[in-house]
Amino acid sequence: MEYKIIDAHAHLWLRQNSEMHGLRIHTLPNGRSEFMGEIRQMLPPFMIDGRNSAEVFLSNMNYAQVSAAVITQEYIDGSQNAYLWKVAQQYPDRFMVCGLCEFRRPGYGKEVARLITQGFHGIKIPAQRLYIPEGWVRLTSPEMMAAFHLMEEEDVFLSIDLADGAQQVGELEEIVAECPRLRIAVGHFGMVTRPHWKEQIKLARHPNVRIESGGITWLFNEEFYPFKGAVRAIRQAAELVGMEKLMWGSDYPRTITAITYRMSFDFISKSTELTDEEKRLFLGENARTFYGFKRLVDLPYIKNMSEE
Repeated sequence: MEYKIIDAHAHLWLRQNSEMHGLRIHTLPNGRSEFMGEIRQMLPPFMIDGRNSAEVFLSNMNYAQVSAAVITQEYIDGSQNAYLWKVAQQYPDRFMVCGLCEFRRPGYGKEVARLITQGFHGIKIPAQRLYIPEGWVRLTSPEMMAAFHLMEEEDVFLSIDLADGAQQVGELEEIVAECPRLRIAVGHFGMVTRPHWKEQIKLARHPNVRIESGGITWLFNEEFYPFKGAVRAIRQAAELVGMEKLMWGSDYPRTITAITYRMSFDFISKSTELTDEEKRLFLGENARTFYGFKRLVDLPYIKNMSEE
């Protein structure tokens, strides 16, 4: 490949310890987790200690020739702020990291400010998880808007996953209107296999909004490799907003329980439905310019033992 690859949506943790709606999520042996009342294979079974570490991910990245990654967060994993800050200091050329706050309870504004002052590159909001017994937490509440204005002022990007369809699109439109310089990356490719997914894609018609494909392989899991439906969806999204607004993301490590890390992007690099220039933009160049990666490493191709 004549271009460098950047993963715009990946996860790291040393241990899962969380809950959703009163149901536990925590690490078990052999790559499994207790997940809201059932056992799930959260990691590949050879990751027997449940540690989804930066070093294991770097080994996968180096093998797959992925130069850098954006590490996002999710409430189902529990806050990983302390670990991710160490990762960012140890591997500054390979990772940008997002801080996570408890947006489901008032008072998070101070934590947003602290994470920004500490030096986190972005703030993550798993907005699809913002349902509480009283109803949905509004993305346009005064405390939220104050946080977004601060992020805009400090040039800290927002990584956000939205609820299915257009449910939260109107709120994000209001945020864009209030904070036109706030860099916003919408995850999970608009929840592409769900109804009205293109309404999320259309948000990228705004200059400061991008769409990343983290999780697209699990959304098309029933179709499976080479994920031709996912390639068609990328083509459709590009027709709506332009390929320069779209970025590849893997949703590592959850996706590699079914496929290898390289497979999470080589269905794109091997596709005949995209041009070489479109692949270069989608797989790395758009993320490089949006996130501001400075020094991307060169990674040589290492042959497998099965290759001649």
